Amino acid sequence: MNKLLAILSFLIFIAGTIYAQSFENVADELESLKSYNQGLNHKIDVLEKKIDDILWYHKVGDIAHVDKLYIYGPPKWKEKNPTAKGAGNPVKFWTYTFIPKNIDTGKKYPLIVLPHGGVHSDFNTYYAHIVRELVSQGYIIVAAEYRGSTGYGKGHYEKIDYGGLETEDVYYSRNFMLENYDFIDKNRVGILGWSHGGLITLMNIFDHPNDYQVAFAGVPVSDLIARMGYHTQSYRDLYEAEYHIGKSANDNVQEYRRRSPAWNTHKFEGTPLLIHTNTNDDDVNVLEVEHLIKSLKAEGKPFEYEIFEAVPGGHSFDRMDTKIGKEVRLKIHLHLAKYLNPENPFKSLKDLQKAAYKF
Repeated sequence: MNKLLAILSFLIFIAGTIYAQSFENVADELESLKSYNQGLNHKIDVLEKKIDDILWYHKVGDIAHVDKLYIYGPPKWKEKNPTAKGAGNPVKFWTYTFIPKNIDTGKKYPLIVLPHGGVHSDFNTYYAHIVRELVSQGYIIVAAEYRGSTGYGKGHYEKIDYGGLETEDVYYSRNFMLENYDFIDKNRVGILGWSHGGLITLMNIFDHPNDYQVAFAGVPVSDLIARMGYHTQSYRDLYEAEYHIGKSANDNVQEYRRRSPAWNTHKFEGTPLLIHTNTNDDDVNVLEVEHLIKSLKAEGKPFEYEIFEAVPGGHSFDRMDTKIGKEVRLKIHLHLAKYLNPENPFKSLKDLQKAAYKF
């Protein structure tokens, strides 16, 4: 009987050991698969980017010289290994440029700085009709693929610095254009963006008030602290990643505050600014933009704004191809033209329609 119990105990021990080893193997394999999938996602992003780059020439190549240039911004704000070779070097990134084909290089033209949105996203042909609208009026455009943008691999993705030095990448793209194209008028530079691009727009005019003559911020991310409260943990994870902020808003409220326009309105010096938001926005809740508006008012700052009431399209309402979307964009173009004086400003919705859609 004792021998039987000993044999059973031994078999149970062996089975437990095999099970534990199998469990460890499965866990290792799952981790390996997760890492593989992350790498695969970046490769797919790169492929999508290359395909979309070709589409730019088809969508706006008839009216614009399209180019993609390699430039740099400030060093990373957070180095994984500060003493490693190359640590502290400038961050390199690509930027799109769109120059009207009918340009007369003997004249001066206004510049539009156009940062894209998305926590991790890129400048793609989602903006094609807007680019057509701007180029048709005689604007030159620069659109930076700032640190954290997708389509350039894991390394660029993990350089993300939301509300931080990414805003300087966009500012560096502005400076690059003025340094390299003498037909751009340094006294006619505007900046506009939506969502995350709206945040970048606001931080640019807060930090560089003398370098922009006009700005538009559409449905701008305005308060990261509030944002962390109403979004899911999977969204918060994008900020809490070790290569990014590395802590939650609860653990480092000052860092999230530093990156939020609504908490930096004291730096605003009066660049002509128009803000739009929509009450049914399902991404940037209107409460964020209301906080921004109240903060600007409390500081006694001059600006214009409009809160749209449940316009179909939510977060994208004025970037869509709907009639109401185009009507709202016309308001934006009129605001920009007032301060930038393009050669062929829109006077009506019909002008916008023909420029963007040909008919």
